[in-house]
Parts: sequence; C-alpha cells; structure tokens
Amino acid sequence: MNSIRMGPEHILCVLNRLKPATKTLPKRIVQINNVNCKSYHHLCMARHSIGIYTNTNLHPKCKFKPCISSSMCLCQRNVAHCSHLSKDISKIFHCEDHLVQDLYNGLLAGQRASLAQAITLVESGLAQKKSQAKQLLSGVLVHLRHEEKRNKNVPKTFRIGLTGPPGAGKSTFIESLGSQLTAAGHKVAVLAIDPSSSYSGGSLLGDKTRMQRLSHDPQAYIRASPSSGTLGGVTRSTNEAIILCEGAGYDVVLVETMGVGQSEYAVSDMVDMFVLIIPPAGGDELQGLKKGIMEMADLILVNKADGELKIPARRIRAEYTSALKLMRKRSQYWLPKVMQVSSLQKDGLPEAWETMQEYRHTMISHGIFQDKRIGQHKVWMWNYIQDNIMEIFRHHPDVKPHIAHIESEVVNGVLSPGMAADMLLGMFRVQKPQY
Repeated sequence: MNSIRMGPEHILCVLNRLKPATKTLPKRIVQINNVNCKSYHHLCMARHSIGIYTNTNLHPKCKFKPCISSSMCLCQRNVAHCSHLSKDISKIFHCEDHLVQDLYNGLLAGQRASLAQAITLVESGLAQKKSQAKQLLSGVLVHLRHEEKRNKNVPKTFRIGLTGPPGAGKSTFIESLGSQLTAAGHKVAVLAIDPSSSYSGGSLLGDKTRMQRLSHDPQAYIRASPSSGTLGGVTRSTNEAIILCEGAGYDVVLVETMGVGQSEYAVSDMVDMFVLIIPPAGGDELQGLKKGIMEMADLILVNKADGELKIPARRIRAEYTSALKLMRKRSQYWLPKVMQVSSLQKDGLPEAWETMQEYRHTMISHGIFQDKRIGQHKVWMWNYIQDNIMEIFRHHPDVKPHIAHIESEVVNGVLSPGMAADMLLGMFRVQKPQY
C-alpha cells in the first residue's frame, strides 16, 4: 500500500472520529513527516477502506511499532533520535470558539455546508461575527501557506476572474466550463456577484438558478452574493470567500462579476487571470480601445459564436485582435489573446481552458504568478482601509456631534459642500492608540 504524507487536515478528520478518552492520549499532535518531534506521543492512522496508511519511510534510528487495526492505529515512538528531521512543526489550528473550530474542521474536510456558513460569517457586518471571521481566516491562511510550501512555494489553486457586459453569456460560459473541469477531476468554486437594488437593498441572486446543471455537481460549489452597492460588486468579502473556497479544497475558483461596463476591473486585483467575455455585437475596435477594462484582460473570449452569430463573432475577434496591438504591453512574457467560443455547443471551450493553463504555466515559470498574489495582498490591505475609513470618520467623537448641524447648513445654503467637508475634516483627529 502506498504511503502518503499526512497533514493537519487528515489528523483532524481522525480526531473527530476518536472516542473522548482516546483524544487525551497524544500530548501534542504534529505532522508525522519531516518535523522535529518535541512530543512523545504521536497519532498515526490507517484507513484500509480509503487507502490511508502511515508513512514508514523514516530515519532508521526512529523506532516505533504501529498497531494497525481495520479502522485506525495509535502508536508511540521514541523521539530522542529525531533531531535530523526538519524543525518546521505544522501546528494544528485550535480555537476556543466552538463555532470557529467547527467551521475550520468542516472546511478542511471539504464540507459544503461549512463553506457556506463560513462565507456567510465573513459577509456579516456584526462586530462579533467579524471577530470570529478573523480567527477563521487566520487558521485557513496558515493551512494554505503550509500547502503552498509543500508544493514548492507555488499555489495549488487557480483564480480566474470573468467579466463582461450584461448579456454576454457569462453564466452560461461558467456552467459549460465548470462542467468540463469537474469531469476532468477538478473541484470548481463559483463566486457570482449579483447587483443589489439601490432602493430596497435586495438582490435576485439568480446566477445559481441559471447554472442548474453545475449547481447539482458534487465537485462544484456556487455562491451568489449581493453587490451591496459596490461598483462591480467586488468587495472585501469576495476576496475572503476566495480564501475560504481554497481552504475547502477547490483548486479552480471562478469569480463572475455583475458586468457594469468600462470600470469593471477591480476583480483583476484578486485573481490570477482576468478574462473578458464579450458578445458578437461588442462594437468596433475603436469602441474596444475606449474600454479601459481591455487593458487589464489576459484573455478575451467572443461568446455565442454559433449559428447566425458565427460570422459576426469572427469579425469581432479580428477587430479586437487589431485593437490589442495598439495597447501597451503589460507583460513581456504574455500577450493577451482573443478567441471565439460557443458555450451552448461547447465549441472552443477546451482550447480556451488550454490557453488559461498556458498562461498559468508561463507566469509560474517566470515567477510572476507568486509575485502577483503578493502584490494583490498589499492592494487589498489599502482597499480594506478605504472601505472602513468612512465609518471611522462618521463615528469619531470629535466629528459625530457636528454632522447633523453642518448637514443642515449645507441644505440651507449657508455652507458650500466643500467648506462643510473642510470643517468636518478639520475636526477629525485620530486619537493616539493606547498600548
């Protein structure tokens, strides 16, 4: 039987199945392979039914005698001679908050219900929920960093952002591509952003309804979220939902924006590849040049290239290819491509996925893939500050008492909006934090 490396997620799954009395046996649970063992009791396991077995490829001086049963095994080994192993200990996430701990365990076990609850948690605006979300995200980030180190510091996941004007067929394309990927053995997560009403604040969340076939696929997860008034619908919770999906084991994450036009490119700062989907009637090459979003696109797909629209799609493809030649190159290693696809007839989808894989391999081989993600972390740090600075300003003790009066002065024409803003900003004094 082949031996495998067991990470914290496997140990957690077994711990959940142990009796309470058995859980107290190990003094500390650590990763079995390549660690500097500082405890005397270790948990090993063998699940004959699913082929999990303890890795016995250890140093000859490390002597231990596993007691194998049909379900799992517990063993003790002398760790006095284990100084030759790596000093990097993979600690298991532990949180006193039972909700956070249960969600973390469920995420690593790939439970869809836990993933749904976790995303709801990070989308909440309540103070207590925010605190719980921070604890959960911290644990998931540690787990993802551990998995990345095991993969030679290359992320295992592939984040793809998809945008385009309304009616371009984004949802149909995602369902067709997602079904193709799950059939190939991938786990696909889809984060779809739906526009919220400016009056009621509600959202239809209809993208999941459109993807009926993919929503029933056990290897796929679809989450529709409201835009909550944000341009493009891309918010802090979207970025954090991506992290949670990756923690749950989804290796391909598709982020579909609601498509509001030329300013819809905020999603490019949270994905590895940015794909623009346009209909066959997307305008000429001059219209394409006017769209600032084209400057951010790594791949442009002309959708609905079937039936009577096949010839117009071919023409639009040629015009947008010409428009790309007039734009400044963003990367010396990758030139954006324009392809035509048919989501209904599945024409061009395999070629489109091959192009996406080619982009990923090219970026990884030149070290740009990892650097891009690192740079995105800094971008979103400042985006988080921007999202919260207004709330801090409104509730500042020196500003809050005067807001209503100054607003009334503006309404009555006593103060201009600029003068009122300068007065409130003058009152704003950030108090020195107490440590």
